[in-house]
Amino acid sequence: MKAITITQESEPIQLVDIDRPEVVSDECLVKISAAALNRRDQWIREGMYPGIQFGTVLGSDGCGVVGEGPAEWKGKEVIINPNVEWGDNPEVQSSKYSVLGMPTNGTLAEYINVPAHRLHEKPAHLSDEEAAALPLAGLTAFRATIKKGDAKAGKRVLVTGAGGGVSQFAIAFAVSSGADVYVTSGSNDKIDRVKEFGVKGGFNYKDEKWFKEAGQLGGFDVIIDSAGGNQLNNYLKIVKPAGRIVMYGSTTGYPEKVDVFRLFWSQVQIMGSTMGSDEEFGEMLDWVNKHQIKPTVDKVFDVGDYLQAFDRFKEPDSFGKIVVTF
Repeated sequence: MKAITITQESEPIQLVDIDRPEVVSDECLVKISAAALNRRDQWIREGMYPGIQFGTVLGSDGCGVVGEGPAEWKGKEVIINPNVEWGDNPEVQSSKYSVLGMPTNGTLAEYINVPAHRLHEKPAHLSDEEAAALPLAGLTAFRATIKKGDAKAGKRVLVTGAGGGVSQFAIAFAVSSGADVYVTSGSNDKIDRVKEFGVKGGFNYKDEKWFKEAGQLGGFDVIIDSAGGNQLNNYLKIVKPAGRIVMYGSTTGYPEKVDVFRLFWSQVQIMGSTMGSDEEFGEMLDWVNKHQIKPTVDKVFDVGDYLQAFDRFKEPDSFGKIVVTF
């Protein structure tokens, strides 16, 4: 079968032929129809991810049809929960936690075998490409926005980096919660595009004084962020007293300093968040079905064009999830 693996070649990701996995005990064999890329896949390609194991099939997100396995699953269209060994504590992942695609073989292959308890029926209102875009980014955004951020009607929410896959799910969850949602982006075009999703307004973070304009709204109850870096002190200036800053990434690195006085005097909570528990994955799917949420798919590539798919991350106009079909 065809699969995209990480190698030690000059181009680290390669489309190769490997054996189809064998199914044992309670596993299911899923024929993948579509798989979405995540930033972690590109970071693995660039050698910027810890614990890289060469020969691993990449990919955490997938949609397909069950071929082999328990009778109740055969022939069903499914998506896969990418969590591996979250553990018993719903508040935090275990020390053994990982996600599909490193070190466990992932979804960027024609077939994958996973335990039956990792499967969920594909939301009926989604295409295969949309469903493939959902698991990792959707779960990350749901936990950050709804579970930790407590976004709901009557609250004002700021989602940073409006062009990314996770941030767009955060926007969708926050809007569907009834909150008033605003965004930041380095692109005015992207700000205009997310207004079509119900966003009230946005701020271009390339303007050094963007936070002053944002502060004129009266502050935010919740800020959902993946950038980190020196913007953290700007967030502290515009979050309401006793508000929450939920961080699920740090793409711009560490802040040079933190205004600790402002932090404790305003009673602000800075909260870390990553992925989510298996229970939250089910809750996320229920929310998606109830509110008929659809992922934003940037582009769909045939598996033979996998290098173009990965390179799409480098293009400034990318908007939403990148999907590969088999």
